[in-house]
Amino acid sequence: MQREASGKSAQQAHRGARAQPAQRSSLRALRGIFPYVWPSDRPDLKRTVFVSLVLMLFAKLVTVAMPFTYKWATDALVAATGAPQSGGAAWNWLVGAPIAATLLYGAARIAIVIFSQTREGLFAKVAMNAVRRLALTTFEHMHALSLRFHLERKTGGLTRVLERGRAGIENISRMTLMTFIPTIVEFALVLGVLAFEFDWRYVLVVAGMIALYLWFTIFATEWRIRIRRTMNESDSDANTKAIDSLLNYETVKYFGAEAREAARYDASLATYERASVRTYTSLAWLNTGQAVIFTLTLTFCMVMSARDVIAGTNTLGQFIMVNALMLQLFIPLNFMGMVYREIKQGITDIEIMMDVLEQPPEVADRPGARDLVVGGGAVRFENVRFHYEAARPILEGLSFEVPAGKMVAIVGPSGAGKSTISRILLRFYDVSGGRVTIDDQDIRDVTQASVRAAIGVVPQDTVLFNDTIRYNLQYGRPDATEAEIEAAARLAQIDAFIKTLPEGYDTMVGERGLKLSGGEKQRVAIARTILKSPPILMLDEATSALDSHTEKEIQDALDKVVKDRTTLVIAHRLSTIVHADNIIVLDKGRLVEQGTHGELMSRDGLYASLWNRQRQAEKAREELAAALAQEGERIADGRLKLEDVEPAEKTRDEAGA
Repeated sequence: MQREASGKSAQQAHRGARAQPAQRSSLRALRGIFPYVWPSDRPDLKRTVFVSLVLMLFAKLVTVAMPFTYKWATDALVAATGAPQSGGAAWNWLVGAPIAATLLYGAARIAIVIFSQTREGLFAKVAMNAVRRLALTTFEHMHALSLRFHLERKTGGLTRVLERGRAGIENISRMTLMTFIPTIVEFALVLGVLAFEFDWRYVLVVAGMIALYLWFTIFATEWRIRIRRTMNESDSDANTKAIDSLLNYETVKYFGAEAREAARYDASLATYERASVRTYTSLAWLNTGQAVIFTLTLTFCMVMSARDVIAGTNTLGQFIMVNALMLQLFIPLNFMGMVYREIKQGITDIEIMMDVLEQPPEVADRPGARDLVVGGGAVRFENVRFHYEAARPILEGLSFEVPAGKMVAIVGPSGAGKSTISRILLRFYDVSGGRVTIDDQDIRDVTQASVRAAIGVVPQDTVLFNDTIRYNLQYGRPDATEAEIEAAARLAQIDAFIKTLPEGYDTMVGERGLKLSGGEKQRVAIARTILKSPPILMLDEATSALDSHTEKEIQDALDKVVKDRTTLVIAHRLSTIVHADNIIVLDKGRLVEQGTHGELMSRDGLYASLWNRQRQAEKAREELAAALAQEGERIADGRLKLEDVEPAEKTRDEAGA
């Protein structure tokens, strides 16, 4: 018995522990939404909320008064027809009382519609402003979060968070202020009418019904919310898989993996299907239970009223009135079930959005940070240490300088930390030790925006926006003129190509720029960096996607662009940086060599080894290309000779025949 009791206590404690975080989560979500529904900087919206609440109160007063018109019309009709009716003789003096009561009923219904729809129209401005501002805040916060956060998250999942969060905000703001509060007011008014027009028995029965109805609704909805959460997770998973697969369309085709991708997608859809079926089934149980509770109470109240009419304590009009009141009560009761479901589902949908909003940026501007002031643009790394994970250091005590107006190249084997240097300089990450300065200003002491404004980047993997070529070029400087855009494109050797396109600069580049080749995308990236015209340039494998001929053209253009600019080149193809003022050689996060190309070759160290290995690989590629070309010529020559032989043999065969 003791073990059973302790087991029950443990289960209760576990349920309580689960309930408390859920309650805290709901309160956190509501607190997070409130400043957007009641914005301190928008007194006009506050007034709109107040006027909406006043209109709501008027609508509910008229709604509760409407059943009285039923009673008055019924009693007046009974009196007008001369039927015996207790308390109905007072209507005999007014022959038009039934008509007047009926007209009053119609006027009440019209008034309810006017008040309700005016309230809805007014509050739409508040609700949609809240949706817009919170969605924008979340979107801006997503951009403020660190590169690490985005590398660990899936883009498809984040877009679904934003999409469902917007819907959740709208539902909660509308349901809470425009439905939940009015329904509570209507409950109170109905109970007051029952107490005034009937007696305490009716109040007790209806209040008990409301409590039972709401308890059942909450209990069933909590059950459905768990199913809904599973459905949302499977929906996000399916959406993420679909986006990931479609973004990697070419890779799927390379490996003939269409069936495999379809199977992965279908597995997520199957989970979503099961959860969806359970959602609809549970909704049917909820609706059935609510209808049974309400109908039993309605029947009981009408039985009581019928007995009172027979006993002569109630009029026939009151019998009709109690039915009308109860049916009138069913509408807000039904709304309460829907309101609770929508609020809970909305909270479920915005929980992850709130998690994103509460995620602190890994890299943030210090209080009072000033803008970077760039003179010459000298860059210095001083004893820099950095790691993504504490157990795996990437840079260990790295020190070097890029003098103003000079070009410094960084080379080294894969995994040496070359790309990490660019991410640190752009403040995608802060260093674990040491410091990075631009013109003797620690980049942690200035704003991130000013640091990035001073640096132009041509990345190794260029990703373009799904927009026009002009939009992608103009991203470097939004206020650039048409002439400046075309000049930058000419300098990047892409203007001639753009002008061959039917729509020219208005050509859409497709998702991630997939309609352009790798070289064309790279030249767009170079052109928009040229257009930005920053004092510091960072070229991260800027010509890696280009063929040898185009590489030479782009390299000539880059030589003009980097002139008199501080330039940091992260290179794998060593032939592109032989003219650098200084070459830094990294290995396992440490600086092992530095100097000019000639100096490093004379030392016969790691750089010389990398150079010789690349030259050998290039020579092997050239020999293979020459051999393939020679083989192609031999095959073509053989086909020509065969064509000369075949007609002669055919002539001899015909002559022999």
